[in-house]
Amino acid sequence: MAVLLDIKNASKRYGDQVLLDDASATITDDGKIGFVGRNGAGKSTLLRVILGEEELDSGEIIRHPRLRLGYLRQHDPFLPGETALEFLIRDSGQPDWKCGEVAGQFELKTSQLQGPVGKLSGGWQTRVKLAALLLHEPTLLLLDEPTNFLDLRTQILLEHFLRGYKEACLIVSHDRAFLAATCDQTLDLSNGRLTVFSGKIDAFLTFQEEQQEHVERTNAAVLAKRRQLEDFINRNKARASTASRAKSKEKQLEKLEVEEVAVSAPTAAIRCPRVAPRRGPAVRCRDVAIGYPERMIADGIDVEIVHGSRAAIVGDNGQGKTTFLRTIVDSLQPIKGEVKWGHGCEIGIYAQHVYTSLTETDTVLDYLERAAMIGTKQQQILDLAGAMLFRGKAIEKRVKVLSGGERARLCMAGLLLGPFNVLVLDEPGNHLDVETVDALAQALLNYQGTVIFTSHDRSFMQTVATNVVEVKDGRVVNYLGDYSAYLAAVTKEIDDAEAAEPGRRPAGRKPAPPPSDRGARGSGERTTGKSSAPRGDRELRKEIANLERSIAKFDAEKKALNTRLLAATDAAEALKLHHEFTAVGEKLSQAEERWLALQEEVAASE
Repeated sequence: MAVLLDIKNASKRYGDQVLLDDASATITDDGKIGFVGRNGAGKSTLLRVILGEEELDSGEIIRHPRLRLGYLRQHDPFLPGETALEFLIRDSGQPDWKCGEVAGQFELKTSQLQGPVGKLSGGWQTRVKLAALLLHEPTLLLLDEPTNFLDLRTQILLEHFLRGYKEACLIVSHDRAFLAATCDQTLDLSNGRLTVFSGKIDAFLTFQEEQQEHVERTNAAVLAKRRQLEDFINRNKARASTASRAKSKEKQLEKLEVEEVAVSAPTAAIRCPRVAPRRGPAVRCRDVAIGYPERMIADGIDVEIVHGSRAAIVGDNGQGKTTFLRTIVDSLQPIKGEVKWGHGCEIGIYAQHVYTSLTETDTVLDYLERAAMIGTKQQQILDLAGAMLFRGKAIEKRVKVLSGGERARLCMAGLLLGPFNVLVLDEPGNHLDVETVDALAQALLNYQGTVIFTSHDRSFMQTVATNVVEVKDGRVVNYLGDYSAYLAAVTKEIDDAEAAEPGRRPAGRKPAPPPSDRGARGSGERTTGKSSAPRGDRELRKEIANLERSIAKFDAEKKALNTRLLAATDAAEALKLHHEFTAVGEKLSQAEERWLALQEEVAASE
């Protein structure tokens, strides 16, 4: 286990804002680390420092000689008219066959590789960027919000890629479900300090909460003891017979100290409009076709969404989710058919990139006063602004100086000041931190109106959605199941596709060792020096069965060690368990590689 990055006493500030305050942490070559912290805490700044794009004010970052960084870029690195394959060749310097082989691990086929990359959807472009990353063979991947704007299928493929990837990863994400599926360690940046936790995000959050409660209980006990001692001293220091005892108590009092409690950043207290519940259909589509003059997206749409439901619109990127939403709210005319809203529906809309249309010279208060329904008192406006973290002088900030997250919160606040009994939300969680997304989810659960929404955040979808509308292959239909069922169906579809191609390696996994050393690097068996002549099908399948038993055994051992590691409180014991966990993980990886090699051998013989 080598240390790839050693961050020592790092300090960084912008004006009065302290991002790193004598912070230290180490990143080893066996870690998949989820990097968490509130918006504005400094996560992206630290990534830029690691990449060498910014300098620390003080401190240092020591890099291992074999460190090769791979960074998933948020901007588009493509040239005009360039195909995906041309980009991969140009970016990596690898031959076309190698680029095609790696691209195949992300289901990039000939049609996507040979066409202009600029015309691919955001999800497919991200797959191209991931293939480019893998071609550079980095030893540490840096991913900054990799799931933003990714559809469910691409998110699952990205998870498979990261679980199979053999090198280290540092992943910034607000999606807890994604971090839980991909990372076994957590790095937290709060109040300028870095904290490394050898466990998944959920275990870390539980640990963090327990630590906070422990400190608060300890401080309460210390304060109670202080009051008791102070009372004794005040009553007895003036008496000659008890003065010495009072003096002794004063010394005890001097030694009593409370622990500093980290002040958490404020969390948005979101409240949806108070509306009367309604019954019957909120919106009904009858034989509707959606799209544009040059291209039809979907046809034959017969969908009904009833009042009081929270309908999640799902489907892969590029299938037409946003087109469907635009059509039902009348910002895009249907090609044919009828979209009819129920009587008395007041529709509030939060669309992708809505915050880019704000008037730059407006203040926060100007915008909210215009957005509020007639008769709203200014104190109500100020209260909601404060709940959305615009407090004090922040209410006078002009739109032009607001960050993307602040503008998104401002638009959401304006929506919540309206009289709307129907909310249509297109990616409401983008540019909001995880705490604000959680607060929005809880507010929508208490809302008496109707919600129609899209989101790429699986935790948010599972919390909020009561029913699912799927946009797929030119159709829009009510999905017969909840979001959990839809998630399971997509996951199974991807797993079945991978299982149907036995020669295909999971994305990110290194190729099996060559035949000359497979015996030495397989499932732990010793080499015997026998010839590597072709073996019969029966013998191959016997070894595969033995390997499958070994894989199951190693996997069970790894899970058991991980459970013990999370519960360990002694540092020496935790280090010992970590070494055992690493050793078992290596055995498991070797067994899986051997299993894949044998599957390829079976496929070749067939």
